[in-house]
Amino acid sequence: MREAVLYKKSKSGVRCLACCHRCLIKEGCFGICGVRKNIGGKLFLLVHDYPCSINVDPIEKKPLYHFLPGTLSYSIGTVGCNFRCDWCQNYSISQASKPEFGRKIFGEKITAEEIVENALKTGCKSIAYTYNEPAIWSEYIKTIATLARKKGLCNVLVTNGYFTLQSLQYLKGFIDAVNVDLKSFSKKVYTSYCGAKIENVLENIRWFHENKVNVEITTLLIPGINDSNRELNGIAGFIASIDKNIPWHISRYFPMYKFEKGKYPMTPLSTLRKAEEIGKKVGLKHIYMGNV
Repeated sequence: MREAVLYKKSKSGVRCLACCHRCLIKEGCFGICGVRKNIGGKLFLLVHDYPCSINVDPIEKKPLYHFLPGTLSYSIGTVGCNFRCDWCQNYSISQASKPEFGRKIFGEKITAEEIVENALKTGCKSIAYTYNEPAIWSEYIKTIATLARKKGLCNVLVTNGYFTLQSLQYLKGFIDAVNVDLKSFSKKVYTSYCGAKIENVLENIRWFHENKVNVEITTLLIPGINDSNRELNGIAGFIASIDKNIPWHISRYFPMYKFEKGKYPMTPLSTLRKAEEIGKKVGLKHIYMGNV
């Protein structure tokens, strides 16, 4: 646990500035993510130095296909998330800090120095902040990324794209590549299933590209949620409007979490092929199918 940087005090609590929810957190309470808590009028990041997931992965697993291809990435994640996606593929850690899961905070104490040292020992060329949403532990990322940069390691975000501008500026100059999960092109889907606003995600994708961060986009295609022609044309067209060279990863969905026994079946391959054709028609040059 460590005092956060991305917040400001107010008369009625503390205002978190890590993600676009900008939670106003009263004494003894948590932000939406469940890992940022007001203790004694100060905001603390409960997962600082406590990752719960660590793996050495191929960079392509992030997925990043156009950044340091063929190399390994030291991948870490903590508990918690600022979204509540009903289909979450990593819900056992992303939702663990939420009230309905008992606000569980778990992980092994590992300092930034140890993470960088382990990354170098395992022959990794980068450190990936992944598995759960990195925006909610930006301070821990900054601590690690600062040391990583000094040792010649790159830094990678795998994110839902809900950073505040303050948070992006805080990390600016330390992030080399990002894969943003663009979940839909519908305000309703983002509001109803994720508890978020799509406008912030789209703005941040533009920000990453404009600030020379290597950008790739992933969309998990869910039947009946985001696989209509209108949705797919919206996503592909948006990516193309920024840069037709941005890779688009169209990923197959498997029923999980609240959708595990519901009406949303596994994505048929025909849907992924349809998305690929739509992407090609708008001029996207790099389209990849995942989970197939």
